[in-house]
Amino acid sequence: MAEPGTPTLDQLRVFLTVVETGSFAGAARRLGRATSVISYAVANLEAQLGLALFEREGTRRPQLTVAGRALLGDARTVAHGIDGLRARVRGLLGGLEAEVNLVVDVMLPTSRVVDALKAFQQEFPTVALRLHVEALGAVVQLVLDRTAVLGVSGPLVTGTDDLERIEVGMVELIPVARPDHPLASEAGTVPGAARHHVQLVLTDRSTLTEGRDFAVVATRTWRLADLGAKHALLLAGLGWGNMPAPMVAEDLRAGRLVRLRLAAGAADTYRFHAIYRTEAPPGPAAAWLLRRLLDQA
Repeated sequence: MAEPGTPTLDQLRVFLTVVETGSFAGAARRLGRATSVISYAVANLEAQLGLALFEREGTRRPQLTVAGRALLGDARTVAHGIDGLRARVRGLLGGLEAEVNLVVDVMLPTSRVVDALKAFQQEFPTVALRLHVEALGAVVQLVLDRTAVLGVSGPLVTGTDDLERIEVGMVELIPVARPDHPLASEAGTVPGAARHHVQLVLTDRSTLTEGRDFAVVATRTWRLADLGAKHALLLAGLGWGNMPAPMVAEDLRAGRLVRLRLAAGAADTYRFHAIYRTEAPPGPAAAWLLRRLLDQA
């Protein structure tokens, strides 16, 4: 059996245009060519493949054969892939990044992340994006070691003179626990009460803030590197802790968690800063993402 030939991109585009317009004449008008040229391109494509793609007999409009329908998806995949390749090359020639590496603090509300990245995808469909989610000093660490070109950090650590920083809003951290937790009763308002119950604390995976505590008041702590795990343990009643208000809003409404009225460990403001290395400012796509974060704030 003879091997099929290799169709050209132009032949595939003509084939797809005939399908989309429903006729050879319609394809000719859309592509600005003579109908005979369209018919010749399709005939050459069929000869290359050794298959008839259209039924031409007994119908006023060309209908796809079984083979034509089977190959339609593949033809679209190839054509769209080439379109994507050309768009990416145009972007690179214009100075657009091939990929943006972004790291965000785990406390940044998910709604803000989704809004920014959804808009980014629409604005820069050819730019790949790599998202890292870290806690505390780990955000700064990834920017300092050039893993990420742009970061959204919480409270900044000392010794970061190599970074530019721009404030991009804040989130309220509130102390919460299950309704049946001892601190959820009047006893929780007694000064010093929170110190005697296990506090769930987010810990740092970087060396920048290793050993430093943020809003820790209890003498007994469980330390977790994942905010999702902390949330799950709070719901299980294994301790109390501070959480971003948006993350527990539904739990508070449903009564799964309650906001504690503590004399110590009360609500706090967690401020965010966009950061990047001074000698490596963001490119066009990353700079656009930075502006989106500023607009949100």
